[in-house]
Amino acid sequence: MTLAARVRTHKLSPNATLCASGFNQLGADSPAIEAMTDFARVPVVTITADAAMSEAQARMISRGVRLLLVTGSDDVVVGLITARDLHGERPMQIVQARGCSRDDLLVKDVMTPIGSIDTLYLGEVLNARVVDILNGLKALGRQHILVEDVDPITGEPRVRGIFSATQIGRALGVPVLGFELASTFAEIEAALAP
Repeated sequence: MTLAARVRTHKLSPNATLCASGFNQLGADSPAIEAMTDFARVPVVTITADAAMSEAQARMISRGVRLLLVTGSDDVVVGLITARDLHGERPMQIVQARGCSRDDLLVKDVMTPIGSIDTLYLGEVLNARVVDILNGLKALGRQHILVEDVDPITGEPRVRGIFSATQIGRALGVPVLGFELASTFAEIEAALAP
């Protein structure tokens, strides 16, 4: 059978083995940049501040992420929203205070605004190790931290990437589930132990 004039299908060869990755598994002393999701290579998932919380949840599920960057006009970052924001206590507190329905809440009601977002500079990340990022996330009590650099064309600051404790855990072979940060970091630290 042919798929195209230059491509032919065939049966898998007997005794075929799997191709092993040429990269070492991520470890505590691996360069931090190896654990960063780089938005220069991976599309960032965004949402607007006026979107419904249900839309944010659907987008997270469909894209397989737990964090969305909230953008305004011209893709300017105005905040971020996480799965924890959607399912934590804050939405219920707002519903009770306003006397409204959860369905009435918008992303801007529960997002973390730009002024409250901790970031790392890419230049410093290039000199850090994975364990440095994990220690920083743990100290901040955060699941994620953004990485900022400067757009070489415009000279303006931009969000270059993100570190996720869950993503680092997966790369270490740790099945990280749920939102409990203490157990997430305990599982990752156990995987890093010699």
